[in-house]
Amino acid sequence: MIELPEGSWWDWDVYSWRPGELRLAAGYDLGYHHGLELVFADPLYVRCPAAFQDPVFREPTPGERRLVERQCGEEPRVLLAFEADGGGPEPVSGLIAAGSVEVRVGTVLRYLKGPESAGSAAPPP
Repeated sequence: MIELPEGSWWDWDVYSWRPGELRLAAGYDLGYHHGLELVFADPLYVRCPAAFQDPVFREPTPGERRLVERQCGEEPRVLLAFEADGGGPEPVSGLIAAGSVEVRVGTVLRYLKGPESAGSAAPPP
């Protein structure tokens, strides 16, 4: 299980996904900034909506563990499961397997200053 610090973490999205790293961001208004990131190093398996609200993190089921082990060929060091509001009539399930996960707290602006960067997202910290 993952322990999140106290805070307003109801809006979530996939902030960045590049080779070797997946970042989920959370906050109360993702339009301008976020205050929490889950940084997954070496993601092996990802089933996650692009944006979701109010996730409830839980232990993966035995079936989810078998699925990931079958897909990846090994048991991952990190396996995170959750249920969340994905905007539809039913909750969505998320499942992320990775080499490690780090919880980062701190304000990350989602825009750069200056006219040349209007509409650009801030680079991940």
